[in-house]
Amino acid sequence: MAMLGNTPYVAARAKSRRQKLADRARLRQLINQSPEQMTVAVGDMGYRAEMDLYAGKYSGGDLVEAALTHNLEHELKEIVGMCNGAVRAMVEIYTLRFEYQNAKVVLRAVINDVDDDVISNNILPALNDINTPWLKMVENADDLRSAATQMRRMSFGSELMALPDDAKLADYENALDRHYFKKSLASLGHKGADVRFLRDLLKSEIDHRNILNIIEAEAVGIDSEDMIEMLISGGRLIPDRAFSAIAAGGKSAALDLLRSANRFDMQTFESTLAEAKSENSLDPVINWFNAREHALLQRMSYLHPVSALPIVNYVAMKVQEVADLRLIVRGSLAGLPSEVLEAHIL
Repeated sequence: MAMLGNTPYVAARAKSRRQKLADRARLRQLINQSPEQMTVAVGDMGYRAEMDLYAGKYSGGDLVEAALTHNLEHELKEIVGMCNGAVRAMVEIYTLRFEYQNAKVVLRAVINDVDDDVISNNILPALNDINTPWLKMVENADDLRSAATQMRRMSFGSELMALPDDAKLADYENALDRHYFKKSLASLGHKGADVRFLRDLLKSEIDHRNILNIIEAEAVGIDSEDMIEMLISGGRLIPDRAFSAIAAGGKSAALDLLRSANRFDMQTFESTLAEAKSENSLDPVINWFNAREHALLQRMSYLHPVSALPIVNYVAMKVQEVADLRLIVRGSLAGLPSEVLEAHIL
């Protein structure tokens, strides 16, 4: 089994798994199918075992949702288990984000009083043991504070407990994001081309979240002091030292910074902002940022073939496939037109 810790072996395995993921043409085909055909097609894309596992309990969209979630959780666990040493540490930096996402799922379920059955059927399937502790938290929490108290022993627990008693959901989510990025960047302090590349990806993600937060804050009239609380440290386009300028100048100060940044396509971004304004929706900006991150992830697949990068690339693409399939199935069942679904799939 020592061979499993061998980076060329794991990178090759990740690459071959990545080749089996659904391409755009297959996803487009899926969009135009009936719900029954869709369920069969998702099974044929590598989710048959999970569909069979849940078939006795669920049907339709619930069945697909549970199968996808189960498959993804199992796959992430397996891929991390194949790695060891420095490569494992880097892959874990990327997979760790899903723990933070589960924490957000719990907090959102509590604040929105989501029915326990909905969570244990669709979002965190109860048949998968990985989800048991998260489901228990939802069950035992009356409010955000009691949910956070149950997470106090987790790596981000002290960050959540430091929030005031009257903190809102957004405060908890911002605290989780800040902790994840701070911890991840701190873990990437050592040298290496692959380390530098993963650090660049995280810094891009931070910048994208910060820019979105600034645009959103201005739109809903959040004052500058509260806006600074929302910003995450560690970005490149909007460095920490620029936070006070943004507090004073808001969105226009942020756009000035972006205009002077190299490696940022300001012209396209400004037309994306105009599109968002005319549609009265941030969707065009979110899609543009997603495409930018996607381009970085694509480069990961070939830049350093024997490193953690192709493994991280596979994990990201697998997560993307599950998100796309979930969107297609749920969207079709909700009656969304196919062009809307296509527009939301990279």
